[in-house]
Amino acid sequence: MKDIPLYNLYIDPLDFKELQRDVWIDDPVPANLIIDRNHLDIDITYRGSHIREFEKKSYNIQFYNPPRYQRAKEIHLNAEFNDPSLIRNKLSLDFFSEIGCLSPESKHVFLGLNGKAHGVYLELESVDEHFLAKRKLPTGSIYYAINGNANFSLKSGSNKGTKKSLVSGYQKKVGNRKDDRYLKEMIFKINTISKAEFGREVEKVVNVEKYLRWLAGVVLTQNYDGFVHNYALYRNGDSGRFEMIPWDYDATWGRDVHGRVLRSDYVPIDGFNTLTARILDVDDFRKKYQRLLIQLLNTHFTIEHMTPKVEGLVQQLHPYIVIDPYTKHAIKQFEQEPHVIYDYIKNRRKFISEQLYKLS
Repeated sequence: MKDIPLYNLYIDPLDFKELQRDVWIDDPVPANLIIDRNHLDIDITYRGSHIREFEKKSYNIQFYNPPRYQRAKEIHLNAEFNDPSLIRNKLSLDFFSEIGCLSPESKHVFLGLNGKAHGVYLELESVDEHFLAKRKLPTGSIYYAINGNANFSLKSGSNKGTKKSLVSGYQKKVGNRKDDRYLKEMIFKINTISKAEFGREVEKVVNVEKYLRWLAGVVLTQNYDGFVHNYALYRNGDSGRFEMIPWDYDATWGRDVHGRVLRSDYVPIDGFNTLTARILDVDDFRKKYQRLLIQLLNTHFTIEHMTPKVEGLVQQLHPYIVIDPYTKHAIKQFEQEPHVIYDYIKNRRKFISEQLYKLS
């Protein structure tokens, strides 16, 4: 089994104290990161929302000398603190890639901080212009969904009336003001096109085939937040159509965002958000989604298919879990966690199979 990479992070004590002063401040501090004898000058901040208050922090890293490392200007190091397996996020993102969705690459690393073991982390590829370039995709805009207003509706996700702006809920990662106009037009059309014209017109602004694959991925992995959060939008500059990219998928495969076991019937087969509802209201799209789910139930979403992936990751991480200061006390739970994932797959398969009639 291949070892995971060792990353050694060094932060000046005064800068580290400044970083710790307020976890909600996004002002970076300078640091040095050593990977395979490469000394990299970086800027570092905490990342995430509620996860910033965890004992084991997650980090956002930007390279500035050199400005790129392995074709990236930025990476994310996730602590996966509430996932006792530490593999759900990677398992999910790889699953999306397998079923034909754009999805960030990820890998586990072991982080040292100022000469001490800091634990197992998941390195996540940043979804930006370099993400597109690596895949030889056309240039285009990228938006991160950052709150419940990214619900594809004209109404606020908090039920406080109409949104003040149709780009509310999104943070622009790549693009300009013209791209904001394209996003607003897409959301407006989703909400105003007549039922008779929707099937034809929505294809002009949304890659429906890719959307259905993304929807199947969210429903099968059961990411409750995935419909209005935990995704990025990419507008293909050639086709002019938007695609979904999954993000932050640790609360999946049978556990929720707090690490608690989640009922296997919690997320409905038809998901939710305005775009999903309108797409599945079109007979051809709904039946195509049904056929896709049946195909995935027979191929990718099975215990037989997922077991080698789960076992491979668990075996790879096991030697590092016992030296991670945040997880070594929970090694027994880590060893039992594959069974939680397998039970989830079994029960979720049963639920989805029993609900397929709703898509007829």
